[in-house]
Amino acid sequence: MNPTRKGSLYLVPAPLDFGCTTQAPLTDVLPQATLQTAARLTHWISENAKSTRAYLKRVGDLYPLALPLQAQQIQELPREVHKKGDHGGTGSASFDASTLLAPALLGHDLGLVSEAGMPAIADPGSSVVRAAHVLGLQVLPLVGPVSLLLALAASGLNGQNFAFVGYLPQDPTERAQRIRELESLALKTGQAQLFIETPYRNAALLAALVQTLQSNTRLSVSSGLTLATATTRSETVKGWKAKPGGVGDAPAVFALGR
Repeated sequence: MNPTRKGSLYLVPAPLDFGCTTQAPLTDVLPQATLQTAARLTHWISENAKSTRAYLKRVGDLYPLALPLQAQQIQELPREVHKKGDHGGTGSASFDASTLLAPALLGHDLGLVSEAGMPAIADPGSSVVRAAHVLGLQVLPLVGPVSLLLALAASGLNGQNFAFVGYLPQDPTERAQRIRELESLALKTGQAQLFIETPYRNAALLAALVQTLQSNTRLSVSSGLTLATATTRSETVKGWKAKPGGVGDAPAVFALGR
């Protein structure tokens, strides 16, 4: 700690294997510099403290942690923030994260981490990043896997024009309506539409997509990204119907377009 300067906020990516039955070696998915930075940090803002400690334990097996796990200072984002989002839009929480950044004002570097992937991308954390900028803190994103971009690259869909739309409605009627809206936008503009689902609902979402989308619309599903079992299937809905296939309970990214 250096009380004469403000600390920095590091955006620390986590591996994509959270909740999976197998895990990838950290050195396969995260560069040395990211792991070394994570090892030296002692103050954290996290989506879930338990998963953060599990991640740091894996880091500590490779590089000595600056403090033992029990001494790491981990603050959790409020439940409403990481369940509904924190960008202040429709349906999401309005949250002032400045209090979570108090250690940085005392000179401590802080790490922002989610359960998988890059914080603030398809995960909570944007309120923390905004507050850091307001407070004049340096924001430093570290290199690591981002499932949305990996899935988009593997899909063959439009990587020049795309949108991530989060989760689709759970109600079957509302979900079908939303699927048709996204398909119409994708076919009209060429913009690829990406979305995710809680893993145990993957099968229900895939069935709804195959049932609702037009035959020539392209549907891509990427599952278990960065793992040895990773798969991406991308073809027209007609192809999905001709050769029905499932999607497991690993984290998946869905995408549709033309």
